[in-house]
Amino acid sequence: MPLKLGVLFGGQSGEHEVSLMSAASVMKNIDRQKFEIIPIGITKNGHWYLYKGDIDDIQNGNWLDNSYKAILPPDPSYHGLIYFVNGEIKIERLDAVFPVLHGPRGEDGTIQGLLELANIPYVGAGVTSSAVGMDKVFTKKLLEHAGLPIVPYLVFTKKQWYGQSEDVAENIETRLGYPNFVKPANLGSSVGITKVHDRVELTEALNLAARYDRKIIVEKSINCKDVECSVLGNENPRASTVGEIMPAREFYDYQAKYCDTATRLLIPAQLPDEKIEEIRTLAVKAYKVLDCQGMARVDFFYENGTGNVYVNELNTIPGFTHVSMYPKLWEASGLAYGKLLEDLIDLALERFQDVH
Repeated sequence: MPLKLGVLFGGQSGEHEVSLMSAASVMKNIDRQKFEIIPIGITKNGHWYLYKGDIDDIQNGNWLDNSYKAILPPDPSYHGLIYFVNGEIKIERLDAVFPVLHGPRGEDGTIQGLLELANIPYVGAGVTSSAVGMDKVFTKKLLEHAGLPIVPYLVFTKKQWYGQSEDVAENIETRLGYPNFVKPANLGSSVGITKVHDRVELTEALNLAARYDRKIIVEKSINCKDVECSVLGNENPRASTVGEIMPAREFYDYQAKYCDTATRLLIPAQLPDEKIEEIRTLAVKAYKVLDCQGMARVDFFYENGTGNVYVNELNTIPGFTHVSMYPKLWEASGLAYGKLLEDLIDLALERFQDVH
């Protein structure tokens, strides 16, 4: 009998649309002989639905037309989803859940906590690792404490920026200079991120980041290549080959990632063999520092000229769209997309058995 797999998509973050693309891709590539897919959508307002329509309507955003209002209760006796059809209450049991959610209220430990309470196995990192991985500030602090290389950075709150804007701007200019990157601390897919070249752009960038988060991180910009490495596993994680991003725009922003067809992913990255191995080793170390489980994509800066490598961040639910680096890196390493998804589900069940 196929395993009943709930696939969670949508969510309340600024990465809602990316999640729809990722989830549709995941569902199209899962072996239907082994898994019965139960699509579960979350709207931008946080309402849950059991989806019964075509997968293509998830990607184009029309999925609510064939959905039933639903709840995933934290009570483990249900072990699944409660949904409502013409006033009648029904239960859809779930053997496991694949949260294909990006950003806050999905990738940050909140959904993971709910699934822990419901006693349902799920793909990806646990509550703590998910929460830390989502927060760029905590990630950098842990990486720094473990002795892994990172670029210089500063952190400010929204209140600090609004209340002491001149002091904040001068601090950034003195300690980091231009150019620099301004980012919301808890978001992904380059949403709310700006590359800054002067005071005018800095002000606009800090205002933009403050719209998305109460905590803002500013990083020193270096002349570098953006490279990424996929990691897979629980107790004994392994790293894929390394890929290089060649964005069509000045940096790898949201448009370059998902909209601009001129952006290229170079796999494997055109780097010396010893640097490829250094990055793969650092990827596994960073993965272990955050105590990740299942999967993560680890992003790096490779500094031109010096060859220095810096860990940028970890994504505990990386993109799974047709252009996403995480599955592409594994495909280039000999692990096909469908088998990768199957391995991730097996890792989720393995971890669940280890703790129950």
